[in-house]
Amino acid sequence: MEVAPSTVEALIPAAAADPERIADQALARVNSNASRNSYITVDEAWTRNQAAALASRPTKSAKLLYGLPIALKDCFDLEGFVTTAGSRFYAHHNAPTREDSWVAAQLKAAGAVITGKTHMQMLAYGITGENRDYGDCLQPEDAASLTGGSSSGSAAAVQEGSAAAAIGTDTGGSIRAPAAFCGLTGYRASLGTGNWRGGAHLAESFDTIGWLCRDLRDLPRLASALFKVPGAADGNASPLRVSILSGNMLDDCDPAVLESIASWKERLLRAGAAVESMQPQFWEDAYSIYAPLQAAEAARLHAGAFDKFEPAIADRLRWGASLQPEEIAGWKARHTLFVRHTDELFTRADFLLLPAVPMRRLVAGQDQSAQRPRILRYTTPASLAGLPAVILPGHPGLQLLAARGDDLLLLAFAARLGAMLAAENAS
Repeated sequence: MEVAPSTVEALIPAAAADPERIADQALARVNSNASRNSYITVDEAWTRNQAAALASRPTKSAKLLYGLPIALKDCFDLEGFVTTAGSRFYAHHNAPTREDSWVAAQLKAAGAVITGKTHMQMLAYGITGENRDYGDCLQPEDAASLTGGSSSGSAAAVQEGSAAAAIGTDTGGSIRAPAAFCGLTGYRASLGTGNWRGGAHLAESFDTIGWLCRDLRDLPRLASALFKVPGAADGNASPLRVSILSGNMLDDCDPAVLESIASWKERLLRAGAAVESMQPQFWEDAYSIYAPLQAAEAARLHAGAFDKFEPAIADRLRWGASLQPEEIAGWKARHTLFVRHTDELFTRADFLLLPAVPMRRLVAGQDQSAQRPRILRYTTPASLAGLPAVILPGHPGLQLLAARGDDLLLLAFAARLGAMLAAENAS
């Protein structure tokens, strides 16, 4: 089996020349993690037919993803397939869809060859990559570690090389956590970017769409293909200002996380960025504001089916359903104030740098119940404020945040950092 190229850009010439061969190579790597569950649904003949259709009508110049194998998270409809949202209840309850979701349609229009629908945490309501119905998702490159979630299979598909990139969603950290744990990069778009037609929401007030891949330099192409954004903004403007989380807000971080911060701080300085520390203590309230609002919205979406889901998720849904209107109004008022204070941070900085996860890995088979709030402490500030985020690869990766709507500036700067990282690794 040939080694999968490390970047989308590296695969483009081969995909343009022979999309059928690239599809065959990708399919040979499907579900090659130890848990054999990177994907929930794969139809090899269907995928090969996609590639053959491209080969018979090549329009390479107009298609940003021409011939590239791309994995789709199983909360988005794909014509002819059942959308499970990571739940056997919905796998049996839902009929095969009659049309593509907006996301799937965008991928096809961009020339992608969809390799299948990926494993995900049930209902996208989790951060570890565990799933009672479809098994816990293990990293292809480290069978003792969970991928993180909820875009678990999307991370596994990229890691195993069955996809050059994969679609994920991020409500409370569901792209950021698996990318950070798996040594990948990821991008969650600003809240409201894209279209959720044909997508299964978890909590509409916080749900975002994005990508997982291996290289920061690929993110502008992927974002443009999905969201039809214009060319990336100038990421070489100097000096860009970066505020880095510091002080007691990092007290529960493992040493590996602090090492990642130090390494990326050095790269930012070499990139000409002006760096300062930040300690937004109001962020300590993020998880306590986010959790009830998310639970209340999720409970409305899954009303009447709580007992069909695994106990921890069912309990969260019941709690969400129990919240009274006056309680929700109180949390929403605090949410509004939180967003205002977070927006003010960008009067001093173009980007914010902080951990995506506070630990190096999640060990498979261990009780992860205490890890969920520990991770969400770091991811929910961006979720509440609707910020775009990029994961800077590492062990673990870090999240780089921009102001809501500043996706182009973020993607361009991330690509610049990716070029620096590639040069560093080559030297």
